[in-house]
Amino acid sequence: MIEIFDATELARARRTGALVADILQTLKSRSEVGTNLLDVDRWTQQMIADAGAQSCYVDYAPSFGSGPFGHYVCTGVNDAVLHGLPHDYALADGDLLTLDLAVLLDGIAADAAISFVVGGTRPAESVALIQATERALSAGIAAARPGARTGDVSHAIGSVLTEAGYQVNTRFGGHGIGSTMHQDPHVANSGRPGRGYQLRPGLMLALEPWVMADTADLTTDADGWTLRSATGCRTAHSEHTIAITEDGAEILTLPTAS
Repeated sequence: MIEIFDATELARARRTGALVADILQTLKSRSEVGTNLLDVDRWTQQMIADAGAQSCYVDYAPSFGSGPFGHYVCTGVNDAVLHGLPHDYALADGDLLTLDLAVLLDGIAADAAISFVVGGTRPAESVALIQATERALSAGIAAARPGARTGDVSHAIGSVLTEAGYQVNTRFGGHGIGSTMHQDPHVANSGRPGRGYQLRPGLMLALEPWVMADTADLTTDADGWTLRSATGCRTAHSEHTIAITEDGAEILTLPTAS
């Protein structure tokens, strides 16, 4: 399913996007050395409820997961890059934490992810990974304009990641989003320009470059959800929900303080 939204619907999408961004920033500010991932999940649950929104994750049971996710935010630490299931783990100094959140508010979903280092120790490899995904995300957003194709966006993202020296896994990537969290079109994190679905105003996309330091291969935890780098190397993931407008891409998942 691919949805095209009008101005009224996009106004609602902005509210959802701001909520997602604000929750992520609050979680980042609270995630300190010693913070338990289960507390991060509980904080997320409360903030979603306080906003009158609904979780896109708690009942989510896609083919690539193991039953309903059962939690409210994805929490990936160090080598865990996607779909990190919150569990009893206390964050340590220098941990690279990825938080991925999607919520539904007034019938419109938004999805975003941030990666950051916890505590005062900032390993150079972790910083480089985070910065590469952020640059790739910016490149993908810049390429997302009316008349462009999904392959143009994928190529822009992949070019940044490969130039930074990383391998790219194209199994999981960006996607359409709207009244549900995951929709067509798929937007891989590498691709050929001029190919794929043609973008037009009113389309919403979640773009999400993610990368692993020395591999493109993933392993799945026994929990059936958490995806880790096959070599145990560190990972990072950055994501925004955007709307295609007549003038280009509008980022919907910016915090209200921005």
